[in-house]
Amino acid sequence: MRMKQYGAVAVALAGLLTLTACGSNSASSGGNSTSSGGSGGGKNGTVGVILPETATSARWEGFDRPMLQKALSAQGFGADIQNAQGDVQKFSTLADGMIAEGVKVLVIASINSEVGNAVANKAHKAGIPTIDYDRLNLGGSSDYYVSFDNVKVGALQGQDLADALKAKPGAQVIEVEGAPTDNNATLFHQGQEQVLKPLYDSGALKLVASQAIDGWDNQKGGQVFEQLLTGNGNRIDGVVAANDGLAGAIITVLKKNGLNGKVPVTGQDATTDGLKAVLRGDQYMTVFKPIEEEANSAAKLAAALAKGDKSAADAIATGTSQDPKGNRTVKSVLLDPQSITRDQVKVVVDKGYVKASDLCSGDVASVCTQLGIS
Repeated sequence: MRMKQYGAVAVALAGLLTLTACGSNSASSGGNSTSSGGSGGGKNGTVGVILPETATSARWEGFDRPMLQKALSAQGFGADIQNAQGDVQKFSTLADGMIAEGVKVLVIASINSEVGNAVANKAHKAGIPTIDYDRLNLGGSSDYYVSFDNVKVGALQGQDLADALKAKPGAQVIEVEGAPTDNNATLFHQGQEQVLKPLYDSGALKLVASQAIDGWDNQKGGQVFEQLLTGNGNRIDGVVAANDGLAGAIITVLKKNGLNGKVPVTGQDATTDGLKAVLRGDQYMTVFKPIEEEANSAAKLAAALAKGDKSAADAIATGTSQDPKGNRTVKSVLLDPQSITRDQVKVVVDKGYVKASDLCSGDVASVCTQLGIS
């Protein structure tokens, strides 16, 4: 596997451009740890949900929170949804409060596997079932996992980049990956490698460098990319960016060097900023993950677990995921992601994940008109 922790590459570099944390978008990202619903808020009791952060991605507050609230309400539950804001201690403290509250099920979207496992173990001792949400906690104890097919996410990124570079034999590629502590980042990279490694091995493409970015930190990602670009004589033909936030930081560096729009850049999450970059031509693609389906699946699974109905839970979680650290197979709901290039942006709007009024402003308004986005 070519992905490496950035280590010395990401040491403080004097004079480097300070980049905006581009994981944010126009979706609400209030992110303070306020309750959505609350104790006893539903006829079936309360489900606790702990979200990881808001700094690197707007999805957690803009999409997951309201969609989980709606889905749990539809299953007859109150929802105590809190955000740990990237703080491991806060994550643990929030979990302690929910366990003491007596939530029926605890849904864990963890910051890392260590805190996720610790929280799951505490919940199980209190007789509370847990669901790993979006990220599988390696070496953990949750019996169920709800997410997307994250290897396929990476394969979509790799295939779209390969397609964009097929007319450039020997095209040079830099890979900027997600946090090495996030199993999803590992799976994304596995999917990318399925497509790209044979091309690197054959010489059809040339891998300049592959770096993981601790904490999915967009600013660090931009800094690392700038150093790699400079070290390669400002020559690059394509960039694998693991999500839209990292892509935005990379595009800022490309703009500085007059390369934006000339170098295809991948992304993920179909954020408003990412979709705008795709419409501009600065970003080649993003990956759309219909989070409402993820939230609905988690809520249905929580309802089955709250009733102690294992057979109903197994009927929902028909897939499996491997936990190599725990040497176990985890029953899973693995949903299907979709590649979004310029001509598919309308799909995200039509499904209601991004408002046309938010997306089609300023310099991309005319592009929206051309593509029938309204």
